[in-house]
Amino acid sequence: MIFIDFQNCFICILLCLFSLLCYSLFFRKPKDPRLDFDLPPSPPSLPVIGHLHLLLSVLVHRSLQKLSTKYGSILYVRVFSFPVVLVSSASVAYEIFRTHDVNISSRGFPPTDDTLFAGSFSFISAPYGDYWKFMKKLLVTNLLGPQALERSRGVRTDELDRFYKNLFDKAMKKESVEICAEVLKLGNNSICKMIMGRSCSEENGEAERVRALVTELDALTKKILLANMLRMGFKKLVVALFKKEMMDVSCRFDELLERILVEHEEKLNMHHQGADLMDTLLAAYRDENAEYKISRNHIKSFFSDLLFASTDTLVQTTQWAMAEIINNLIVLERLRGEIDSVVGKTRLIQETDLPNLPYLQAVVKEVLRLHPPGPLFGRFSQEGCRVGGFYVAEKTTIMVNAYAVMRDPGSWEDPDEFKPERFLASSRSEQEKERREQAIKYIPFGSGRRSCPGENLACFFIGTAIGVMVQGFEWRIKEEKINMAEAVIGLSLTMAHPLKITPVSRTLRSLT
Repeated sequence: MIFIDFQNCFICILLCLFSLLCYSLFFRKPKDPRLDFDLPPSPPSLPVIGHLHLLLSVLVHRSLQKLSTKYGSILYVRVFSFPVVLVSSASVAYEIFRTHDVNISSRGFPPTDDTLFAGSFSFISAPYGDYWKFMKKLLVTNLLGPQALERSRGVRTDELDRFYKNLFDKAMKKESVEICAEVLKLGNNSICKMIMGRSCSEENGEAERVRALVTELDALTKKILLANMLRMGFKKLVVALFKKEMMDVSCRFDELLERILVEHEEKLNMHHQGADLMDTLLAAYRDENAEYKISRNHIKSFFSDLLFASTDTLVQTTQWAMAEIINNLIVLERLRGEIDSVVGKTRLIQETDLPNLPYLQAVVKEVLRLHPPGPLFGRFSQEGCRVGGFYVAEKTTIMVNAYAVMRDPGSWEDPDEFKPERFLASSRSEQEKERREQAIKYIPFGSGRRSCPGENLACFFIGTAIGVMVQGFEWRIKEEKINMAEAVIGLSLTMAHPLKITPVSRTLRSLT
């Protein structure tokens, strides 16, 4: 009897503690920090969840942009009781990255430790520190720096030629083309060859598995971002809701990448002279005196990060670009005229042609301005600071709406119009002035230390892919205009109606 009473008492105590925890997390109204600090303005919130409903919007970048026009370009919101600062103007974003770059160079704590992506092994989500600096150095030296890009140019040239010939074959057969699918093959094959010296095999289904995994990972990113806004204890509780999904994708990536690692190790054991990023990573893994000791999971996580980040940018931007070009015949004719005059009509456009094609470069920049592949990106304040005249507390998630920044009417004339001419300058002095202005208001690849290091590679890819499709083909569509409605998969801005068009070759023989 005494035991039963003690057991009931213990259960009662546990229930009281659990109720107190729930109350503190969900129902207790958080103390208003405005009593102590001058925080940014805050729109009305809902009980318990705060402003969470705004971040769950189908087109969250649009809903946040609309919110900023009403309440201001820097806003204070909360997810449950956790603070988030939203930035939607070029001037405030520039102030953050110019003055507080080191303070906000982390993305918060990883939501989970035991997955290859968004975990403790991930380069993308790693805190700003020794590991991130070491991997960034390897990445620039062996893949994304000017010398590395020069060494791998032949790989991209071969894949671009294969991309063109595939389109030419479909044109001869009068077949329609799903732009996303074709560009995804181009991107995956190029990136895989640059990283590990070979593309993923189409014959045994390896390439298809990689593309499927990248797509699934993309769909998880919005959940990961929302979880990353929360403090560690509550974050783990939220992650538990989709942990099984994360682990499934992670395990399948692990199985695929382990086979690739074993293949490379066998080559190294046969005195293979390393020339790609994977060889360099394996050498660092084996080196006991390396600047930073990495594991096999670090390598596999790094590979999955690169595949996800690179192919998504290429695919979405190229699709948006072709839609904008086809909908704007004046742009199409001017772009095609430039390519024909500089490159000619007998050979295929190459990366080395891009510096001589300023209008093509302007088209790429304008597409990235209007349709950034990642419309939102997040940072995490290590210490309290002042931004735009307001106080941002320590351990606050800072979310920059790149979509809104690059459509800010205070920075851009006719911000919602597709006008590549805005990126053309007639003189060297104007070019320098425009470059300085763009550093403030043009952020499709983020800004600061944690900006995307693959900007140059992305512009090569997108510029040549667009160039090939404009130079080599006319394009037929069923409707009078392409539907430009937006959709968001994960955090990627894509077209609600994937672009499917029919190529008509401009020549009877394929270009060489």
